[in-house]
Amino acid sequence: MQRLYDFLRRHPTWVDGFWALVLFGISVVGGAVTQENTGTDLPALVVPVTVLLCVALTLRRRMPEKMLVLAALAGVAQLALDVPPMPADFAMLVIVYTVAAVGARWASRFALVGGLCAAPMAQIRWPEFQTSVAGNIALAIFQTVPFALAWVLGDSIRTRRAYFAQLEERAARLEKEREAQSKVAVAAERARIARELHDVVAHNVSVMVVQADGAAYVLDSAPDQAKKALETISSTGRQALAEMRRLLGVLRTGEHQESGEYVPQPDVQQIEDLVEQCRVSGLPVDFKIEGTPRPLPSGVELTAYRIVQEALTNTRKHGGPNAGASVRLVYFDDGLGLLIEDDGKGAPHELYEEGGLDGQGHGLIGMRERVGMVGGTLDAGPRPGGGFRISALLPLKPAH
Repeated sequence: MQRLYDFLRRHPTWVDGFWALVLFGISVVGGAVTQENTGTDLPALVVPVTVLLCVALTLRRRMPEKMLVLAALAGVAQLALDVPPMPADFAMLVIVYTVAAVGARWASRFALVGGLCAAPMAQIRWPEFQTSVAGNIALAIFQTVPFALAWVLGDSIRTRRAYFAQLEERAARLEKEREAQSKVAVAAERARIARELHDVVAHNVSVMVVQADGAAYVLDSAPDQAKKALETISSTGRQALAEMRRLLGVLRTGEHQESGEYVPQPDVQQIEDLVEQCRVSGLPVDFKIEGTPRPLPSGVELTAYRIVQEALTNTRKHGGPNAGASVRLVYFDDGLGLLIEDDGKGAPHELYEEGGLDGQGHGLIGMRERVGMVGGTLDAGPRPGGGFRISALLPLKPAH
């Protein structure tokens, strides 16, 4: 049955042709029976008119407008040549429905007008002499109803198809918009990863350069200090490589790969290790925590770590030879406060905004973007009397 149904759907003209043959046979047999019962000869044009209507029924889906015109001509010929109503006239109902469903708009209107006029004109041409005028009018109205229903049904099918086509178009458009949004999100995520990479490289390379300079300076006079500096360079380099592999792996594939060399995202607890690294590299840092430490959202912890990392890196770059820094973490009920200050000679505020004297990185712009991502606020600028201050407030819940 399924194969038969699929075959019929693939060959609709064959189906219409089959029903046209059935209708032709009924019309011919019915005409012969009428002729035998009444003893009157039927007009010679009964068969040609029947053939025209059956042809219109067969080709209605391929050429709906042309078949409508053909059916209308057959109807006019039937009226003009006094060919009485016959079963083949049922094809006109099917043509009206087809044109209303899939035909052009002008053809649909023409079919509606023709269908509404067909029954009254037939009633006028072949009235029931044994029925009153009111009865003939009632018969004309009764015979008009099927044509009206056929047109309404076809037009509703057209409207339904147009509605589904609009839904499909909208779904396709939404799918394209979602793909575009996904691409934008991927680009934003990769930009964020690029900032992460900048922070990792800038901080760790700064530590390695300072330690390498110190090791070269004391290599002959204090071998133990030179050895300690080289160990710091080694551990810092390994940490930088681990984070760079993780971030570059994300940039290549767009997703985190399973690898034992990838490390978790930095958090607030690692700020103390970061400060200790800076102290070992020769930058005095005063570190204090105020309030009661507690778990924070991962985005807030990562943002806090990167802000401190960027600030201390800028201090080493621009603070001068005898610069010192201080880092304060303040736990509030509804957020985390950061205060990073240094007493170095500093650099112009614009250089921090542009990403530093080396022209690379993101500087305060990157900090502001990070803080904005978690709904916080950032205030940065020179201190009175020299130095630079960065103050940030990171809420526990992003602002809506």
